[in-house]
Amino acid sequence: MLAKIQSCTPIGVSGLLIDVEVDVSLGLPTFATVGLPDSAVRENKDRVKAAIKNCGYEFPNRRITVNLAPADVKKEGAGFDLPTAIGILAATELLPEEALREVCFVGELSLDGSVRHVKGMLPMLIAARDGGVKRFIIPEENCDEAAIGASGIEVVPVRSLPQAVEYLLGLTTLMPLPAASLQDLLQKPGYSVDFSEVKGQAHVKRALEIAAAGGHNLLMQGPPGSGKTMLARRLSTILPDMSFDEAIETTKIYSVTSARSNGTALQLQRPFRSPHHTISDAGLIGGGTVPRPGEVSLAHNGVLFLDELPEFKKHVLEVLRQPLEDGNVTISRANMALSFPARFILIVAMNPCPCGYLGDRRNSCTCNSAQIQRYQSRISGPLLDRIDLHLSVAALQFDEMSETGSGESSETIRKRVNRTRSLQSERFIEIPGINCNGQMKTREIEKYCRLDSRSQDILKKGMERLRLTARGYHRILKIARTIADMEQSDEIRSAHVAEAIQFRRNAF
Repeated sequence: MLAKIQSCTPIGVSGLLIDVEVDVSLGLPTFATVGLPDSAVRENKDRVKAAIKNCGYEFPNRRITVNLAPADVKKEGAGFDLPTAIGILAATELLPEEALREVCFVGELSLDGSVRHVKGMLPMLIAARDGGVKRFIIPEENCDEAAIGASGIEVVPVRSLPQAVEYLLGLTTLMPLPAASLQDLLQKPGYSVDFSEVKGQAHVKRALEIAAAGGHNLLMQGPPGSGKTMLARRLSTILPDMSFDEAIETTKIYSVTSARSNGTALQLQRPFRSPHHTISDAGLIGGGTVPRPGEVSLAHNGVLFLDELPEFKKHVLEVLRQPLEDGNVTISRANMALSFPARFILIVAMNPCPCGYLGDRRNSCTCNSAQIQRYQSRISGPLLDRIDLHLSVAALQFDEMSETGSGESSETIRKRVNRTRSLQSERFIEIPGINCNGQMKTREIEKYCRLDSRSQDILKKGMERLRLTARGYHRILKIARTIADMEQSDEIRSAHVAEAIQFRRNAF
């Protein structure tokens, strides 16, 4: 007998419907799985056999062939356990064919028949709904995530294989999972850190607000203990509130990696990723035999923070160039090429020299010029050119550290950022792929960043003094546009250009 079961698997950050074809025929007892399965899929024969027997069903002592179609796509993970078991029971006529129409199954089986959690539930649900599936049977452990995408498709959670079989036979009733309400999903998250805890560093706070308001990258250079890491970790608290589409897009990435940045099903907090400097290029950009998202994709719609920048391997840093320009990463392998979204704000921090005290007012530097040059040369000019804001962060004095009271809270700053981002959203509403000033291309810069004669003179002098490239010229215009938006100004004034130039003068 032949049975056909629908299942689904995550491919990149999307889902793909898979036909699980199970053939039970006469012959020597064998169990073969074909259709480019990985080791986890091939091993399911032992899990499925034990689960069927331990649940009291008869396992056919025949030749069993399982085909996963399309056969030219690599299949991985244990999510095909449940559809394979259902297919075997259907092929032995325990389950009627009518009960399996327009039903999709996914889930890992334990040896006792219980159904376990699988990765990538949200993209699989979306793919099944778009593919015309009416009913999706999932593990009960995936309920929180499945509720996000339960609109438009009947989602039925099960705890075990017998429960799924009895439901398909009509012997028991299972309530479909209700879709989570948009109001409940978009509750504002709380943060464990706040800008009111930061003492002094007014110019750095101003730069971080500009970075958040316009989506600009930022470099902080200063001695140890000056607060670079502390400030960077608070940037995500002042980023604009996530829209529902952004939250879904981010959640899909975390779903396929089984990661959670805030412990909830829907990612409402802007991601903040801070990889260690020993990370590989594949860990940062993504990769693997079957490509997986890297840190740049996990930071999508949020912040990627690289602390101690010169300590990263140079070839690792160079792979950042493409995502910084394009907002996505394409990873090609022999049998597939996958693209992952990677639109983030890059924040980097570094010491000015190996000892860290070059230019410090309280400590003398012990490095010679060759050591300093070698240390700073670990970061290439093209990468630095792609960072909009360059800051020197000085160590705090005693009076600044001992001052009482607190500064502005993250919520207060975030309200201003939201107001500025709303202006940019209206400006770029008809331009796909651009949501903020930091994402503008040459055409948008020429249209929205026009300068008067005085501003042009200031910019010309600044470029000559700082010896900026064409990319640096465009970065200044983007920053000036953001500063003008923060002041609700339609035109870029000379003061806006002058302030923007100040944020480029500290580049080494």
